[in-house]
Amino acid sequence: MRDNGYVVEVVDVDNLGIVKTEYAVPYELQSCHTAIVDGYIIEGHVSVAEIEKLLAERPAIKGLAVPGMPIGSPGMEGANTQAYDVIAFKESGETEIFASYGK
Repeated sequence: MRDNGYVVEVVDVDNLGIVKTEYAVPYELQSCHTAIVDGYIIEGHVSVAEIEKLLAERPAIKGLAVPGMPIGSPGMEGANTQAYDVIAFKESGETEIFASYGK
């Protein structure tokens, strides 16, 4: 995010589970990072392009998630990339695919 001109504040915590519970990130969508960007929850390795699309369109969702740590997602570059989805999730728990990569 910093490389794309965003101001980032990093807060290290001992128990990320508490943060995920506080922001009600669905268990099946949880990953290694949780961020709050202009009121939206960003979970895991979501690309800057998808975050910018989210901020431009401002859909009625709670946030975006890339569950797990798929190889080929931002920050997880490497050989043998995996197909993965960026999942939009709502307060109600409803989910839908926001973007797909490698499919």
